[in-house]
Amino acid sequence: MPADPAPIIVAALLAPADLAWLDGLRRAHFPPERNMLPAHLTLFHHLPPSISAEARQRIARLARASPPPVARASGLIPLGRGVAIRITSPDLERIRGDLAEDFAGLLTPQDQAGWRPHVTIQNKASPEAARTLLTELRAGFRERPVGIAGIATYFYRGGPWEPLSRHMFAGR
Repeated sequence: MPADPAPIIVAALLAPADLAWLDGLRRAHFPPERNMLPAHLTLFHHLPPSISAEARQRIARLARASPPPVARASGLIPLGRGVAIRITSPDLERIRGDLAEDFAGLLTPQDQAGWRPHVTIQNKASPEAARTLLTELRAGFRERPVGIAGIATYFYRGGPWEPLSRHMFAGR
């Protein structure tokens, strides 16, 4: 672990084809000067850096014991100044719930609040641009499966995320 501690972010790893689709939308619609990350599905926004080894062990154990969660891109979420794709997955919600129990007492209020799984494709845009994009996307949106390949952890240092670990789900 680097000398300067940084919070840990936990995110689901999207299957390559779905990452390409969602990241293409993100690159097309996210203000480029603010787009420092590929498309992502955040499970936890802030775990303390002091538990990095324990977090990696718990996530690795859970991923090895779990098949890839079934997930769907099920709709659009207006964010006021952006748009997100809603991800529906009871399997992933269960996995996140198990991890939330493991990390109870360490979660920030944001991570303790209800989880709304989504992939942000536009944020920090003008409200008008967000409404326009929402209308445009609604016209052609169709539900579709989304592959979830694993779970990754990252250090957050204010810019692009620094990879810490990747844990792939067991095969079916």
